[in-house]
Amino acid sequence: MVERKRIDAGELDLQDRLVYINRVAKVVKGGRRFSFSAIVVVGDGNGRVGFGLGKANEVPDAIRKAVERAKKGLVEVSLAKGTIPHEIMAKYGTSQVFMKPANEGTGVIAGKAVRAVVEVAGITNILTKCYGSRNYHNVVKATIKGLAMLKLPETALKQRGKLKGEEG
Repeated sequence: MVERKRIDAGELDLQDRLVYINRVAKVVKGGRRFSFSAIVVVGDGNGRVGFGLGKANEVPDAIRKAVERAKKGLVEVSLAKGTIPHEIMAKYGTSQVFMKPANEGTGVIAGKAVRAVVEVAGITNILTKCYGSRNYHNVVKATIKGLAMLKLPETALKQRGKLKGEEG
C-alpha cells in the first residue's frame, strides 16, 4: 500500500466537483423513506486530490458531508508538465482504470468519474480507459489509488540509490 502523509486542507484553495448523486429508498411500515448519497471529489488543481461519500435526507446536506470527508482524505499526486509521469493501471474491486500520459494539446480523454478526479487534480493532458465495472464509487477509488502510486523518475532513482544519468 502507498504511504500517505496528512495534508491540511485548511490552507489550500480547493475546488469540488460532484460526481454522482443516488436516491435510495428504505421501505418502512408507512411507505418509503428516501435519502440521498453523493460522491464528491476535491482538489487544488496542483497535485492534491481526495474524494468523499456523503449520505443524508436532503441533497445539499449529502453534498456538504461528502466535501467534508473528501477534505480529510487528500492525497499527493506526482505531475509532470500537466500530465502523469508514466502509465499506470489501478484496480479497486472489479473496476480497473488505465491511465496513460498524453502530449500537450490532447486534453482529458476520460469518462465522467475519472474526468472529475483528474481535472481537480490539475492534470490537463491524459488518456484513460475503464475496464470491468463502471460503478462510480469503485472507478473514483481506483483512479485516486492509481494517481497516488505515481512516482517521478527522479524520486524512483533516489529511492533505489542511483544518481540521474547513472546506468545499471
